[in-house]
Amino acid sequence: MKGSKTVYRKNFSLIVAFLILVTLTLIIGLIVAYKFTAQTVENDFLAKKNNVADQIINSYTDFSNKIQDINVYSGLLDSALAANYTDSVFHNFNFVSKIVFYQIVVGNQNSALADKKNLNISLKSIYQYYPKDGKPRRQKNEDEINQNDFRQMADKFSDYIAGYDSLKGPRADVSFETFYDARPGKIIFLNEPTPEVLKTYHDLLRAGHTKSFYKQQNMMVFYVDPHRLNIKNTHPELYQSILLRQIIYDPTDIDRANTITGEVALIGAFANYKLYFRSPRDFLIPEIDHRFMPVGGIIFLIYFFFVLIGWLIYRNLAVNLKLFKLQYDFINNFTHEFKTPVSVIKIAGSNLKGDNELTDRQRKHYGKILDEEADKLNELMNKLLSFTQLENKSITIKKDKIKIESFVKGYIDTFKIKYPDFKLNYNISEANIFYTDTVLLGSVFQNLIENAYKYSHPEKRELFINITLEKRNIIFSFIDKGIGIPKNELNNIFRKFYRLENQYNQNGSVGLGLAFCKELVNFMGGDITVRSKVDQGSEFIVTLPYEN
Repeated sequence: MKGSKTVYRKNFSLIVAFLILVTLTLIIGLIVAYKFTAQTVENDFLAKKNNVADQIINSYTDFSNKIQDINVYSGLLDSALAANYTDSVFHNFNFVSKIVFYQIVVGNQNSALADKKNLNISLKSIYQYYPKDGKPRRQKNEDEINQNDFRQMADKFSDYIAGYDSLKGPRADVSFETFYDARPGKIIFLNEPTPEVLKTYHDLLRAGHTKSFYKQQNMMVFYVDPHRLNIKNTHPELYQSILLRQIIYDPTDIDRANTITGEVALIGAFANYKLYFRSPRDFLIPEIDHRFMPVGGIIFLIYFFFVLIGWLIYRNLAVNLKLFKLQYDFINNFTHEFKTPVSVIKIAGSNLKGDNELTDRQRKHYGKILDEEADKLNELMNKLLSFTQLENKSITIKKDKIKIESFVKGYIDTFKIKYPDFKLNYNISEANIFYTDTVLLGSVFQNLIENAYKYSHPEKRELFINITLEKRNIIFSFIDKGIGIPKNELNNIFRKFYRLENQYNQNGSVGLGLAFCKELVNFMGGDITVRSKVDQGSEFIVTLPYEN
């Protein structure tokens, strides 16, 4: 027994150490995974702010393409057409707050606003458009700011004409710088003349006289208000607030340790503004938890997988240990069970072959001993063989019609002859005939009656067999006044090779009797249970299906 306990304790310690190691690995894995997830969320905070800025940049790009539509009119825009054009701009781009439209004359020396460059460029009129109640309104305007915008673009245009190479044609980079000018808060655009018109302007400049040619140009100044930009938070799980601030904005009241911030500078006419992103670290916790849940779930699955492996290993070790103990008990019990009859047979055989002459009575006595001990060995071997056949389902049930009272009385009479001091009684209620396998049921009776005698006090060797019908079952109750069974042993007594250790089991028992009964009853489609109290007796209840 000490050896078995030691083996079990080592196995248990190994499993505990394995579980501790796996659990520590789980905890470390969860911590590392959570920190990695938190870092990933912070990285996404810094990376995905560009996605929010892209919507503004895309809108600004669309607006720049819309401005290019002025080239379609080839300088022939008037105030009415300009009003229609500005209407579509105000409708599609909310951040445009005002548009100033210029009609420019090239080659007319009589204008009061004539440019003093070599090529005479002058203003014909200036109109201002701005949205009101969803519709543009125009008014003529010639204030100083508008004239300054005109003069700057006129100077660049005049320089462009002066350096224009009619053979090579216009250069894209130079043309863009000449006709498009983006400044903080506004965009100035002068329609780009066709190569034929540019060549005419260039020839007009070289001719030195402007009275002989007249051509009209269009220029527009688009005033943009960044505060009218539609800023959509496409990642509300990452950004608590997105603010539009000037480039110089740098708040000093922000707790940098507990707040994550990011910036994206805008372009073109919004270049003096930036998008300022801000989120407290606590704000990101729900998103971190949301992303961590699948990862944590996978880690837990791996953990439970390893725990399952550990449990299977432990169960395998426990089963192997039990099998080892069963084999050990089987060999030990069978050796002890065989030892007594073999010793008696050996002694009787030695006496028979001895030199001393034996009387007839002595020979008969030794013959009886040999016969009885041989029967014991034969019974033991038959029980083991039958048990094996039951487990392997290698026998079949042969149902015969039996008279219950005759069947029970036959076994009672047999045991009264075998054990004269054994008090046996029975009672049968409502059951007269039963269809069953007489051999199998007889084995159950024989084992339970034998156990009742073996495990009873010498002065209390009594057994009462009560047979009743209950619903569709027939109940056989074997009630004795024996030594009883401890409560903690009740779950073990039907196990193979299990023996109760007490003074009534000193002559040896292989531990197959009750296990054999259970296998028999189960094979017959029934069940066997036990109720017992120490020193008061036991009741074995056999329930079998009753077929009338």
